Amino acid sequence: MHRLLTRREMIKGSMASAAFLLSRAPLSVFGGADAPIAETPVPFLDRLPTSNRTMVHWDQLTEWMTPSADFFAVSHYGMAKVDVSKWALEVTGLVRKPRNFTLDQIKSMRRKEITATLECSGNGSSPTFMGAVGNTRWAGTPLASLLKECGLERAGIEIVFFGADEKSEKIKENDYLQNFARSLSVEDALQDRILLAYGMNGKPLEPEHGYPLRLIVPGWYGIAWVKWLKRIEVRDRRFMGRFMARDYVTIRGEERPDGIVWHESSVTRLNVKSVVARVLKREDGTVRITGAAWTDGTPLKQVELKIDDGQWLATQLHPTPRSQYAWTFWDYTWNKPEAGEHTIVSRAIDSNGVVQPAADDPTIKLKKTYYEANQQYPRRIRI
Repeated sequence: MHRLLTRREMIKGSMASAAFLLSRAPLSVFGGADAPIAETPVPFLDRLPTSNRTMVHWDQLTEWMTPSADFFAVSHYGMAKVDVSKWALEVTGLVRKPRNFTLDQIKSMRRKEITATLECSGNGSSPTFMGAVGNTRWAGTPLASLLKECGLERAGIEIVFFGADEKSEKIKENDYLQNFARSLSVEDALQDRILLAYGMNGKPLEPEHGYPLRLIVPGWYGIAWVKWLKRIEVRDRRFMGRFMARDYVTIRGEERPDGIVWHESSVTRLNVKSVVARVLKREDGTVRITGAAWTDGTPLKQVELKIDDGQWLATQLHPTPRSQYAWTFWDYTWNKPEAGEHTIVSRAIDSNGVVQPAADDPTIKLKKTYYEANQQYPRRIRI
C-alpha cells in the first residue's frame, strides 16, 4: 500500500482529478459557458431556398470551424486535375534566381498555420447563395519565404498567381487559352499571413479546394485565393487579366450634388459583415439569438441587433475562440419576447467605425454588380 506510484499511475490520477473538478465546477471557470439551458430552435419564416451547393446552413451553425461537408468550393474553369508526381511550382519573372519547387521542397520550408474565414465575393447576392463562407485552419509556408529565396528585382511591383485550370477566352474578337490568374502587389504579397497552403483543417488539401497548393490571402475575398497553383510571376506593370480587370469588378454609384458618379473597383478585401444564424427558445422563457461576424482583419468592435423597429442593441461577442482573420460568434438574450411575428437583423461595426450597411444605404442601393454583398439581412420569426 505504501509503494511509490508509477509515472503512468500519477498521470491517470491527475486526469481523473481534473475530470472530477470539471464535473463539479461551472465551465465558466475554464473559459466556457455554464451548464447549458435546454433550448429549442425557432424556425425562420423566411427559410432560405434549398441549394444544391455545398455551403454553410446558418440555422444549423454550431461549430466555429466549418466541417468539410459544409465548406463551399467555387471554380471558374472547372476543377483542375494535377499529377503531383509531375507537378512543380514555377517562380519566374523579375527574380534573380528563377526556381521550380516540388511539393516536398515547399513542405520542408517554414510551416505556418492560420485560422481564417474564406468568403466568396458573391456570397449574399441572392437568397439561394447565402452560405458561401467558411472558417478553417490553413497550413503551408509563407509566400515571402519563396520570394526572398528567389530574390525580387527592384523593378517588380506586382506578383501574378496562375492556376492549373484553364479555358479559351475571347478577347478583342480573338480566342486565347487562359489560365485562371489573380495578382497582389509586392507589398501585400510579402505579408507573413499570405500562405502557400497544402493543408486544410489538419488534412491535405482536397482536389476541390486546390490540391496540391493553394494561395491563402486572409482578409480578402475567395477570388484572390488561387487554387491549383502552378506559376508565380513577378512583373513591373499592372496585371489586367479577366478576373482582375473585366470580371470580379464592383460598380458603385456615388451621390454628388451634380449627379451620380460611377466607380469600378477590383474585388479585393472583405467588407465588414454579420448574419443572424440561429434563434433558440429556452426553457426559462428567454430567447437566444446567435450569429457570426467577420472583417478584413480589422478588429471587430461590436455586433448590434435590432428587433422589429426598436433600438440597436449590443450583443455579446464570444471571447474564444478568436483569430484575427476568422469570424467571431455572437449572441443576444431576449428576456421578454412578445408572442407573434418579429423581424430581427444584425449589423457589425469594426474598430475604424465602419458599419455594415442596410440594404437601402447608397453603398448597396447604388451597387450594380452582385459582388461584395455585405448588406444587413433581416430574418423573420414567430414566437
